[in-house]
Amino acid sequence: MKYRVLTVLGVLVFSFAFHNADAINSKTSIKPAPVATETEPTFEARVADLYDSFSLKNSSMPNMLAFERAFKGYSKLKEEGKVQNNLLTIVDFDLSSTKKRMWILDMDSHTVLFNTYVAHGQGTGGEFAKNFSNIENSHQSSLGFYMTGATYYGGNGLSLYMDGMEKQFNSNARKRYIVIHGADYAEPSFIQRVGRLGRSYGCPAVPNKIAKNLINTIKGQSVVYIHKSNPNYLQNSTFLNYEA
Repeated sequence: MKYRVLTVLGVLVFSFAFHNADAINSKTSIKPAPVATETEPTFEARVADLYDSFSLKNSSMPNMLAFERAFKGYSKLKEEGKVQNNLLTIVDFDLSSTKKRMWILDMDSHTVLFNTYVAHGQGTGGEFAKNFSNIENSHQSSLGFYMTGATYYGGNGLSLYMDGMEKQFNSNARKRYIVIHGADYAEPSFIQRVGRLGRSYGCPAVPNKIAKNLINTIKGQSVVYIHKSNPNYLQNSTFLNYEA
């Protein structure tokens, strides 16, 4: 009798221990569900979204390739803390001087503030901009990224200093007085008479009628990008070849 009682008790203890261990194992084997994480959008995706946002609000925009390159340099200068006026000016010298090839973009509101004509240097070409230089007295335009500075009054009236950010391509902008200013030869009426815009000594000259307003808008550390599908520039620009 005593043996049977002990046996029954042993079975009960074993059964309780087995089920208790199984419950513990089932609890410890449950793993929390993985938390979904959002992946950081690629630079290309960010550019595409931004371009779409601008395009929805504005009837005229630079082409996508020029915009992407301009935004890459703008982002770099922004990260470095150089940008104080959140505007991006794009000059597309792939286009004829008979076209409105300057855009001033407000990077906060995604609106185009200006889309206008802009001249290139005498040594750069006739209707189209072909040759570029960073050398004094070349009378050629210089490619790349600039930061706008202060204004001054000179022989062309109100003018805007620009500082070239790329040593190989535009670092002599101040020495050469490569500035934004107004000019009669940058007016559309000049195109009607001559068949192209007139040319500067290398400055991105704009129509006199809007020069003052345009200059006062972009002065004070905004970004200017002068674009051309130039193999030497595209391969050697540190702004276009860094990881955004």
